[in-house]
Amino acid sequence: PDIPVIDQAYSKLSNSITVEWRAVPGATGYLLTAQDGDSFIETVVTNSPGTVTGLKPATLYRITIRSINSGGKSQPSPFRKAKTVLAAPILSVSSPSCDSIAVSWKAVYMAAGFSVSLMRSDGLGRMLKENTTNTSLIFTNLDPGTLYTIKAYAWNVNGIPGDDFTYNQRTSPKTPADVQVSFNSGALRAIVSWMPTEGALTYSVTASSGLLKLKCNTSSASCMVPSLQCGSEYYVSVTAYNDAGSSKPTDPVSLKTIPCAPVNISIEEDEPGRLLVSWTSVSFGHYYVVFVKSDDGLEVHCNTSHTQCHFQSDCGFTYFISVFAYNKAGQSPLGDVFNYTTAPCCPGDVRAAAVSGDTLRLAWAPVRGAELYATRAVGGGGEARCSDTAAACTLSALRCDTRYDITVCSVSEAGGSGTSCASKRLATAPCSPEIKNISKEARSVISVHWQSNNKEATYIVTARGEAGLWHCTSSGNSCTLFNIPCGSAFSVSAIAKSPAGQSLPSYSVPLETAPCCPDELMLTQVTQSVTNISWSVGMGAQTYIMTLESPKGQAKCHTLQNYCLLGCITCSTNYTVSLKAISETGLTSSCTYQGYSSSACCPSGVKLYRLSNNGIRVYWRASDEMINYNTDLHGSKGNFTCTPSSGLSHCDITEIPCGDVYTVVVSPVTDKGTKLTFCPKRIYS
Repeated sequence: PDIPVIDQAYSKLSNSITVEWRAVPGATGYLLTAQDGDSFIETVVTNSPGTVTGLKPATLYRITIRSINSGGKSQPSPFRKAKTVLAAPILSVSSPSCDSIAVSWKAVYMAAGFSVSLMRSDGLGRMLKENTTNTSLIFTNLDPGTLYTIKAYAWNVNGIPGDDFTYNQRTSPKTPADVQVSFNSGALRAIVSWMPTEGALTYSVTASSGLLKLKCNTSSASCMVPSLQCGSEYYVSVTAYNDAGSSKPTDPVSLKTIPCAPVNISIEEDEPGRLLVSWTSVSFGHYYVVFVKSDDGLEVHCNTSHTQCHFQSDCGFTYFISVFAYNKAGQSPLGDVFNYTTAPCCPGDVRAAAVSGDTLRLAWAPVRGAELYATRAVGGGGEARCSDTAAACTLSALRCDTRYDITVCSVSEAGGSGTSCASKRLATAPCSPEIKNISKEARSVISVHWQSNNKEATYIVTARGEAGLWHCTSSGNSCTLFNIPCGSAFSVSAIAKSPAGQSLPSYSVPLETAPCCPDELMLTQVTQSVTNISWSVGMGAQTYIMTLESPKGQAKCHTLQNYCLLGCITCSTNYTVSLKAISETGLTSSCTYQGYSSSACCPSGVKLYRLSNNGIRVYWRASDEMINYNTDLHGSKGNFTCTPSSGLSHCDITEIPCGDVYTVVVSPVTDKGTKLTFCPKRIYS
């Protein structure tokens, strides 16, 4: 093809030159060549314009072009000179303060100057632009915590710009404002909050007290500083952080914690009925509150700015004393709790529990200074005494269901005994009942009778066995247990209850109920005179007596099993079915079931007559004219059946293969249409 002519060659990027030319007729492609001394780079394109890439920045190239078709390449065009633009400066950017960004770069080959522009990445505000021949500059008066886009390029002596370089940089955050400190006196920790700062990613809170520094970091606008110490003053500051750096810390906020618990507490009874509590002062303690709680739950307190308080006291009480210091931050932690017990009084709140009919267990609140407690019980024409160092006493050998006047006094070597202590009237638990008789009222109803020997008591009777528990209650001398299951063994006992307590149980009396009747019973006729009977197991039964009875006779068996084979059964007879279930001890339950009808009698006098070479007639004597019969012939060459009309006593069977031996059976047909299998057989040849 013809030689193309270059219209123009120019560079927009530092690594490429773009060439424009007029199309050559017949050309299918063009070969662009950029030569720099002895080195050159070639690129094949299909049309104008075309670009040669992979060039060096700020370098002068000789550009030629050749057209291409299937016939070959044309001669190179006259060359044009073109120079690549300058390379982009590589920026290093930082934010030295919350409102400034510093930009620096290395010198660029052949660069006469640089242009650097800055604008908010969100497009708000105006663009700042600086031209300089230096390799660094600083933009000031920027928005804190804001993302800016920086764009820079170099230009040569002719003012032609080179490649640009773009960088995103965020200014460091502004110092947080409106710092608030909330102190939790109970947990000794502080919640520090502030107004969020634009562009801040995290915050750091520092609480300083002398050499001690506590910190917490967060991404929210609040943070908890734990493990503060009582009686201390902390200075709290907040610093904001993002990827550009940190803000200046806020001005310190003073935080005074709660005072520590007072120490050196002393308690004395400076005069009867008055306690004096004193302590030493603590740092940051503005005032003090003393809490005094007695062992009966009553609590009083004293509020003072001094270091002592007076309280009224009473005999026989133990006081628990605690002292707290307060300031604006709150209450000091709980220190040591002291107890102080005054001189002994008479034991109060004597509590009694009936252990049994002849034993009472007494208990009361301990009394300070008492070395011994003396207990005396009078009643029932007798007296019982108990002395013990414990605040409890067990009085035994008392009479059951009896009221006693009981007095408990405290005794000590120094104070003697409390002679004016009041007595308390208490009753012992009821006496144990004695079961006299157990009677069976009905199939599942049992009556229990006992001897009543208490003035006022409620009696509870319990029948306990593997089948479960049954109860009945009465204030008299008998009660009835209902729904007692059959075939079960029980142990029956009784107890007496009153407001004073519960008696010991009576001696147990055994109770056995009669065996249960089997739920299921099945009869199967084995032969004309033998019937097999089986039944389900009856709870509590050891042996069974099975009886079949009719006007013609009786069949009976006595067995340990739950089945029985009965003979001497008369055919075509209705029987009554009864069974007795007998326990190991001889208790018997009589059980009745639905009647049983034995099978029809087999025919008698069966005779065979040949009718022809392949026929037979069977005669019999019917036991009952109302019974239908069925005749069966069984042989190796086939089986044949004949059922005559009702009332007939013979049957013809024809078409029998000759030369065979047959078994002939005539049997009655049951109401259900089944055949009996035990009737006698005849042989026919």
